[in-house]
Amino acid sequence: MSDYLRACAVADLADESAISVELDGATLCLAKSAGEIFALSDVCSHADIPLSEGEVADGTVECWLHGSRFDLRTGRPTGLPANRPVPTYPVKIDGDDVYIAVKE
Repeated sequence: MSDYLRACAVADLADESAISVELDGATLCLAKSAGEIFALSDVCSHADIPLSEGEVADGTVECWLHGSRFDLRTGRPTGLPANRPVPTYPVKIDGDDVYIAVKE
């Protein structure tokens, strides 16, 4: 797990919610949906808005400003006005902690 950095405790994320974390200079949205944890860029590709402040539901996160939704697995927009995906990052759970690989 040398490329993975500790992001938070698993307990820091309630189901169907998101938080913002900064790792290695990248601001990430960590979201938990249906018991699974995902990491993606915390900036909407349509407007410079933190996705971590949006609503998480059914494997997506919604940007609160214009309502664009992004698939947590792929980062692809599932609804307009966003038409570009946001980067996603590999997640590993080790014990009670969440680790993210930020570097390619």
